[in-house]
Amino acid sequence: MLTRIDLRGDRRADPGRALPRARLDVEAALAAVRPVCEAVRLEGASAVRRLTETYDHVHLDQLQVPAAALTDALARLDPAVRRALEEAIRRARLVHQAQRRDDVVVQVAPGATVLERWVPVRRVGLYVPGGLVAYPSSVVMNVVPAQIAGVGSLAVASPPKPDFGGLPNPAVLAACALLGVEEVYAVGGAQAVAMFAYGVEGVPRVDLVTGPGNVYVAAAKRLLRGVVGIDAEAGPTEIAILADDTADPDFVAADLVAQAEHDELAACILVTPSTRLADAVVDALGPRVDAAAHRARVDKALSGQSAIVLVDDIDHGLDVVDAWAAEHLEVLTADAAGVAARVTNAGAVFVGPHSPVSLGDYLAGSNHVLPTGGTARHTAGLSVQSFLRGIHVVDYSREALAEVAPHIDALGGAEDLGAHVEAVRTRLRDA
Repeated sequence: MLTRIDLRGDRRADPGRALPRARLDVEAALAAVRPVCEAVRLEGASAVRRLTETYDHVHLDQLQVPAAALTDALARLDPAVRRALEEAIRRARLVHQAQRRDDVVVQVAPGATVLERWVPVRRVGLYVPGGLVAYPSSVVMNVVPAQIAGVGSLAVASPPKPDFGGLPNPAVLAACALLGVEEVYAVGGAQAVAMFAYGVEGVPRVDLVTGPGNVYVAAAKRLLRGVVGIDAEAGPTEIAILADDTADPDFVAADLVAQAEHDELAACILVTPSTRLADAVVDALGPRVDAAAHRARVDKALSGQSAIVLVDDIDHGLDVVDAWAAEHLEVLTADAAGVAARVTNAGAVFVGPHSPVSLGDYLAGSNHVLPTGGTARHTAGLSVQSFLRGIHVVDYSREALAEVAPHIDALGGAEDLGAHVEAVRTRLRDA
């Protein structure tokens, strides 16, 4: 089921290249989404309705979900699910509130200050996928940091479903209602990203689009980046587990299966120096895969871009997981906290046997919108900072400007930008 990759004795410069990962062919998808986005740009809401009928098999009389549908979805929500969402919201708010930055004034010299203001984007479009499964938890993960950042206008888009009367999944609508989001659109895919980027009749354009989606959503984000801000091009989900002999093989197997049930393109990697653990995990996987509700999906993910990777020791394992830069990394080792503190590349790190990725998906308080495809080497997960812009406000007195004028003379002269020098000198001449 799981391929074995033996890196023992091989401390290559980039061990991450030896590990499998699903290929998200955004470039190929661009050809499909380009006419979709162009149609929305040129034709507006009529194109969105036509494309929704083509791809989602839903005829929309209106793009926006009626307020009554949001209220009804919340009223009908299973009480246990409502309590779970409310607790997830509470915990997410605690964690994300701590990310909010204060404005800072720095006195560079007497009479010379630079204020750094943190200003929220004006309007955000939040995408909540609705393909294989519904993700009310993704509503929480997108909306909470945006609200804490102070974004004044939030709109959510999620694909409509014929089974739900042409509306998005009721659990998604209920989560929106819980969070006080009133502007929700029954639109999915590339046309939703284009709708937000360009604006259409009744839907003002946004400044930033966030949230995960399929390859067509990722391709639309790539195509429209610059027209609108984006958080990231999210690819198939992934987990790496760095474990030694102290790990419980059944815990490892359970977490591999849990990640694999997201998507047949999910990548699930166990990195370990222990052949005993590797063998025990394989034994534990069999019955868990057989019992999985989405067995075909799980089996395809585990037999595809997934592997057990054998390494010399935990130090070697750290090199491997840092090179692979997983969306989710579990550390199941002796001194797990100490090992986790040495990790440099991961979307989120889960420490010890009682911090599974499933906890982070729902109720850890951390955000589950995370970088995939190795982009954790340079990109962070969604946070309050994703919705803020730093603006420098420069305030110098005449005396402070005079103090640095000779340096501006020198640098402007070195760059042959005499007008720069003159713009300063003209302010300092005697009246």
